Amino acid sequence: MLALSIAAAVAAVVWVYLVVGHGGYWRASQWLPQVTGEPDRWPDVVAVVPARNEAAILPATLPALLGQDYPGPLSVILVDDGSTDGTAEVAARLGRGSTRTLRVVAGTPPPEPVPSEPVPPEPVPPEPVPPEPVPPEPVPPEPVPPEPVPPDDAGRWAGKVWAMAQGLRAAGIGAGSDPGRAGRADPGCGYVLFTDADIAWEPGALRALVAAAEGDDRDLVSQMALLRTATGWERVVVPAFVYFFAQLYPFRRVNKPGSRTAAAAGGCMLVRRGALEASGGVAPIRGALIDDVAMGAMIKGQRGRCWLGLSRQVVSVRPYPGLASLWQMVARSAYTQLNYSPLLLAGTIIGLLFSYALPPAAAITGLTLLAAGAPAATAPAALAAGAGLAAWALMSLSYLPMLRLYRLSSLRAPGLPLIALLYAAMTADSARRHYAGRGAEWRGRTNRTRTNRTRLR
Repeated sequence: MLALSIAAAVAAVVWVYLVVGHGGYWRASQWLPQVTGEPDRWPDVVAVVPARNEAAILPATLPALLGQDYPGPLSVILVDDGSTDGTAEVAARLGRGSTRTLRVVAGTPPPEPVPSEPVPPEPVPPEPVPPEPVPPEPVPPEPVPPEPVPPDDAGRWAGKVWAMAQGLRAAGIGAGSDPGRAGRADPGCGYVLFTDADIAWEPGALRALVAAAEGDDRDLVSQMALLRTATGWERVVVPAFVYFFAQLYPFRRVNKPGSRTAAAAGGCMLVRRGALEASGGVAPIRGALIDDVAMGAMIKGQRGRCWLGLSRQVVSVRPYPGLASLWQMVARSAYTQLNYSPLLLAGTIIGLLFSYALPPAAAITGLTLLAAGAPAATAPAALAAGAGLAAWALMSLSYLPMLRLYRLSSLRAPGLPLIALLYAAMTADSARRHYAGRGAEWRGRTNRTRTNRTRLR
């Protein structure tokens, strides 16, 4: 009992730190920066939308993107990433009635990495034999082959990042640009908006996004899309998904220039064109399975100014009707986030159990012993009950802002430890899938890259 009491006290101290000193991750307070006025000249924006088998969802999202109330030039490039459901045809049909330019690009498979070749041993020269004189023959010029997709000598491309790269190439950005250019271009050079096919945009969302980027001088402005919470399991898993993401990457730290914390939200990433040209497009994050976090790290790595926050104007309409689909959403990348490290996996699961499951277990155990009136265990039981209740209360209070964001009852907050146990199981299953050869399976394709991080320099 004494060991449980000490552990509960340590867990309570951990929660005091998380609430007070961990970047205010739980406050849900990071919204678009308030700027005075709007740009004198609205820069051009190119939206890049990777899409794979999204024919059913595009009618609910693409018209909203094309219909943005944005005063500057806006064009949309949709990259059909090997769809088999007529995604390209649906997109083209939806774009015919728009005043904005829509280009549908047929995606190609990513280039294969160049295999490393062993160095052959140096041959032993044979004994010299005097050659017979032979008259020289004219050597015909070598034919110039058509320019293929070059093999990749720096690693395999992840599927979505390769689709993003093809969108940038269609926009004339990335390949062939000058890597020595400064990361911050003048306002007229424009922005690239990376968004997903399931994201629905309120009419003024892009205008506010660009105004914030211009007014607050940001190279990357990203908003966490408001996810769907229509079903019972969505209401259980989705708010916790955003909560745990913010705990990993506190938004206030991401938004602080000079901080090493870097992240973004893949459904809405507005990136200054000059910053992309400075990095050579998305080639530095070619293998990233968690492309949004890698994008934030890439921009911060070149001393760019990043901002990440919440939104009610950028909404994901993708349905997750049952636990299985939500489980897939989390498990497909959880072990990738841990860099495929068994040690980090063990530490994460132990950390979840210690921080979330231990406090209520200690509180219930301590209160039970106190109610039983065992005199020898009174002091340890009181400590376990008090520390466990304190930690449980702090974690519940920290979850309230996220529940309010999703307009859910505050009575759900004390259930956070059970949700944490569910996430621990998803994380363990993510590792199991990885070692079974299908760890990054998504939308009918398995990515087999092993790189997911961009190191800050």
